[in-house]
Amino acid sequence: MSAAIREIRNDRVREHYYEIDHPSGLRILLYPKEHNSSTYAVFGTHYGSIDTTFRVEGEEPCTVPEGIAHYLEHKLFESEDGDAFERYAKTGASANAYTSFDRTCYLFSCTDRFYESLEILLDFVQKPYFTEETVRKEQGIIGQEIRMYDDDPQWRVMFNLLDSLYHTHPVKIDIAGTVESIAKITPDYLYQCYRTFYNLHNMVLCVAGRFDVQKVLDLCDRLLIPSKPQRIERIFKPEPPEIVRSRVEEKLSVAMPMFQLGFKESVTGAGRITTEKDAATDVLLEALAGDASPLFRRLLDAGLINESSFGYEYFEGDGYASVIFSGDSRDPDRTAEAIRREIASMRENGLSQESFERAKKAIYGRTVASLNSVENIANGLAAMAFSGRGLFEYFDCVANLTREDVVRRLEEQLLPQYSALSVILPLDES
Repeated sequence: MSAAIREIRNDRVREHYYEIDHPSGLRILLYPKEHNSSTYAVFGTHYGSIDTTFRVEGEEPCTVPEGIAHYLEHKLFESEDGDAFERYAKTGASANAYTSFDRTCYLFSCTDRFYESLEILLDFVQKPYFTEETVRKEQGIIGQEIRMYDDDPQWRVMFNLLDSLYHTHPVKIDIAGTVESIAKITPDYLYQCYRTFYNLHNMVLCVAGRFDVQKVLDLCDRLLIPSKPQRIERIFKPEPPEIVRSRVEEKLSVAMPMFQLGFKESVTGAGRITTEKDAATDVLLEALAGDASPLFRRLLDAGLINESSFGYEYFEGDGYASVIFSGDSRDPDRTAEAIRREIASMRENGLSQESFERAKKAIYGRTVASLNSVENIANGLAAMAFSGRGLFEYFDCVANLTREDVVRRLEEQLLPQYSALSVILPLDES
């Protein structure tokens, strides 16, 4: 097979990578770093826990059990010939996989025998093997995992929040599903989802580190099984802009109360925001609640938060978007009220040029520093590919941001009427 190689270069950060549309249908992103001692590879599909109702062009809509994307991730490591982890043990690679709301990725890192490990990755992900017996066995294993997460405070505080923000969007459903939903999973369901979402046109291979570009492409030429193009429509019920409830709490075994304060945003259909808006949000949140912000210092001085746990996140994907502040706090309600007051103050008094410049430099510096990690690069390339963006596009957007861009973003998000607070309290109130 032959494939056109495009070099993607950014003079601002003096880095480059290669983009290849392989004849098999797979998009390949290769980021060589010759002086790095390790290599990291990600083979991922744009398929996550929220993709429970979908339609392939020319076919009828289909709804599958919740948790099936995560289930499929577990099962792909098994084959008639054995377990993929056993194969990786022979090359010395460290392998793993994860399922998120909107993607499933299989990955490994290594310091040598890279091409052997890459061959394992490309091989087992393309060879599904499901039987009634192995599916039933996995139901028990994942059922135990689900019950374990039911008692995990970090997991519960997040999904309690999402359940309070969203009425219908499946982002509110646990990634692993429920014990009841996974009991409905069959080999036929697994093969159907595999054929739909593990089509190479819906996937990406990202490699960062020390490797030879041509050797990787030669391996892909030999191992990739061509897929026919197909259009997948992800179907979500209409999501109203309003939240479900403004506060939820649960008691679990924690030493200190923990919280997540979320601000829901309206998203058109199954779309996503632009890279420019994504960058503006990051700078806005850094100015508002970063560790150099007045709010952070006041909360810390008042003993309401601790430095290690407090943070913020822009939580965004297909058909959903929220800003989430989180951390441990001896008084979550007082902390949440302080955050809301700071947002109102910034909306009323504006964002100073000094705060804007400081936040912009912090975000840009942090983003450039991430290029020192081959893990960050490979996962970043995959995330950007599935969101329809380019890795260097974000760098340029941050560099070109103006204070007015950030102020406009503030007018669109962090609206108090669309916020909810999730709290986990200790079992022993004393």
